[in-house]
Amino acid sequence: MLKPMHGLQLALAGGLLLAFQTGSTSAADCNAAAQTVVRSTGGQLLSAVLTPDGNSCLVTVIIPASDGNMPRKITQTLPAN
Repeated sequence: MLKPMHGLQLALAGGLLLAFQTGSTSAADCNAAAQTVVRSTGGQLLSAVLTPDGNSCLVTVIIPASDGNMPRKITQTLPAN
């Protein structure tokens, strides 16, 4: 029986697989940035992409709804590793 994966694990695994298949390191470069944003916000990862200059990652997460408010989508820019 397979163990279910959480959203972050699945998204990061998919991104790393894509990087491996294409020979690119961009997904791997944004892995730590994505983990940082998810941990600090408590949100769910939507995307983590390397900027065209290759120096930063744009990480987008959904913040769960609370106190009757709608969920929020935020994007943060962090240095690529």
